[in-house]
Amino acid sequence: MQSAPLLKDLVLVGGGHSHVHVVRSFGMKPMPGVRLTLIGRDIETPYSGMIPGFVAGTYTFDECHIDLARLCAWSGARLIHAEAVGLDRLNRQVLLKDRPPVSYDLVSLDVGSSPSTQAIDGATEYATPVKPIAELGRRWLGFLERVKDWQGALDIVVIGGGAGGVELALAIDHRLREVARGAQVSVTLATKGEILSGQAVAARQRMRAIFRRRGVRLIENTATTRIDADAVHLESGERLPADDAFVVTQASAATWFAETGLPLDERGFFAVEPTLASSGDPTVFAAGDCAGVTAHPRPKAGVFAVRHGPPLAANLRLALLGQPPRPFTPQRRYLSILGTGDGNAVATRGGFAIEGEWVWRWKDHIDRKWMRMYRDPPAAPMDAGARAAPPDPALADAEAKRLLADIGMRCGGCGAKVGAGVLDRVLARLGPSPGSSAAIGLEAPDDAAMIEVPAGQALVQSVDFFRTFIDDPFVFGEIAAVHALGDVWAMGAKPHSALALAVVPAAAERLMEEDLFQMLAGARRILDDAGCALIGGHSGEGPEAALGFSVNGLVVASHALRKGGLRPGDRLVITKKLGTGVIFAAAMRGMARAAWIEAALASMRTPSGPAAQALLDAGAHACTDVTGFGLAGHLAEMVRASGNVAVDIDLDALPALPGATELFAQGFASSLQPENLRARHLIDGMDRAASHPKVSLLFDPQTAGGLLAALPFDAPISDDMTHVGTVRAREENETSMRIAR
Repeated sequence: MQSAPLLKDLVLVGGGHSHVHVVRSFGMKPMPGVRLTLIGRDIETPYSGMIPGFVAGTYTFDECHIDLARLCAWSGARLIHAEAVGLDRLNRQVLLKDRPPVSYDLVSLDVGSSPSTQAIDGATEYATPVKPIAELGRRWLGFLERVKDWQGALDIVVIGGGAGGVELALAIDHRLREVARGAQVSVTLATKGEILSGQAVAARQRMRAIFRRRGVRLIENTATTRIDADAVHLESGERLPADDAFVVTQASAATWFAETGLPLDERGFFAVEPTLASSGDPTVFAAGDCAGVTAHPRPKAGVFAVRHGPPLAANLRLALLGQPPRPFTPQRRYLSILGTGDGNAVATRGGFAIEGEWVWRWKDHIDRKWMRMYRDPPAAPMDAGARAAPPDPALADAEAKRLLADIGMRCGGCGAKVGAGVLDRVLARLGPSPGSSAAIGLEAPDDAAMIEVPAGQALVQSVDFFRTFIDDPFVFGEIAAVHALGDVWAMGAKPHSALALAVVPAAAERLMEEDLFQMLAGARRILDDAGCALIGGHSGEGPEAALGFSVNGLVVASHALRKGGLRPGDRLVITKKLGTGVIFAAAMRGMARAAWIEAALASMRTPSGPAAQALLDAGAHACTDVTGFGLAGHLAEMVRASGNVAVDIDLDALPALPGATELFAQGFASSLQPENLRARHLIDGMDRAASHPKVSLLFDPQTAGGLLAALPFDAPISDDMTHVGTVRAREENETSMRIAR
């Protein structure tokens, strides 16, 4: 898929306003040889300027969030859904929570800021911080559900008198009066200084008048000292009743910033030059709220994060080529437009302030125009041919220059093996599998592995292999391992050991090492948890990443589950939702929502070991895993192996992953679906079910799908099982399956 060899890793940490511009810029004008990776804790990143409108009910969640999965699919960037917790600058790695670090040649940080809650006792336990904004959005929707039937007093306190606090207080007041009609809504804004202290006197005067007109209480020049479960306490001694409190105080830096060893400004944010490069490390850039340009201090306002985008993109390109980045100077005066939640807004610049509905319409136009650039990218990548062009020689170090010299003559006669040095380093980083019972494995490598089969048990073997369909190699490794182990679990066996077959694209040696390590590290997480030792394998170069496993399991032969064994009266159950095929068919075109992709990935990364044990405990006597042939194809195999039985399928009961039925309705389908549709002649009632929204789920190929099993009619069905059909005796000349009426 990537014909130009990869030479350098550019890693963007955080999906802030500056970074979404960088991703779009590299999509419009790619740099062949550069792999762009975006690491985001949230994959639906909010546009801060529209969040008060979202709270007020003017915008939906989708309208004010950028879907990073779609943006990255369009631009060709790699998306890793993970939380950064530090930098290892010595080894040039981004440290991530609950997964291995990601290496970089050049890294840029745009991770935002958070309100400072430590100074207010009880704020962490009892208040809602407005940042991370993505978390605020989810919590606000949940809060609205709780209060829509509220009766009696509903008291809300907003703490912080900056632009964010002022807009939020007015937006909350407007929305709650619409939603909680049975409540007596009271909103109070408390601030230790004046509201809008950094803006014009005229702006403060207009806002105070709006607060009085709307009945929103304003308490200025009084700090908050403590927050309890039901009240906010002020230094004046006043106690404000509070059913919820929102903290919008001065932004603070993440604690891990100080652990990087990079220069920080007086507030703990990354100190950067006018080029946006760190003052202490030219391989580290920072932008948005998490950075402070020491030569040009500016407030933490979204307008500056947006303006950082173009110079950041330009300077990252220069730095990748070994050229000096160019400084830029942010403007001192800027237009600020504050919405009041009810269709009006106040605009201020310099010493002037104006108010009106037309000001809101102006702001709405500006915000929607900006969002369209990132929320609705074209369905096809721009300048796709440029991605395959030869890399700029300036990207290459000495080792990479050798790669470029022989890229057209890569030898396949050696099995296209990955170099021994790369492999040795990867295995050293992975370490031995815990509790391995192999006689010969990676702990004492030899030409082949050797395992001893315990007396009274049979060896179960299976193999699976496929190319990557996602850009995150760690997650791909997890999915590949779950997929390969599915056959072992389906037979009621315990995983024992596995051999890996891994393919990585030709790239600079350190990049190949990183890709191989990430894939195998993800696989090891699944294998280790399943008690399955990785005992050997083979790695090689190829046009795109791929991974598979030959897996071994152990089972008492007489207790093994088989595909056959369906009995009249059995209930058919499935242990995972369906729809991975259609979701990733759409994702590859940039047309699947990030939330849908994440739900599918979560399902595919879930091992079926516990489900297999639950099925055994429930008395299952037939089982298979649902993978490439789809539910109908694998069910047909069970019916054929069981003899004179037929199955009634309940379409309404089929469990669907979020987004699957919507994508089918839009015409999306996996490339394997037409082949799977050949099984429809085995199903009676397809004509009358043709318009059913779930009928396509029968033929959708699954990756790392669930288990399909037959349980006795009186067996208990757990919450992780879905009853999707019933087995009965097959009548003469009857099809093997039919759609239940």
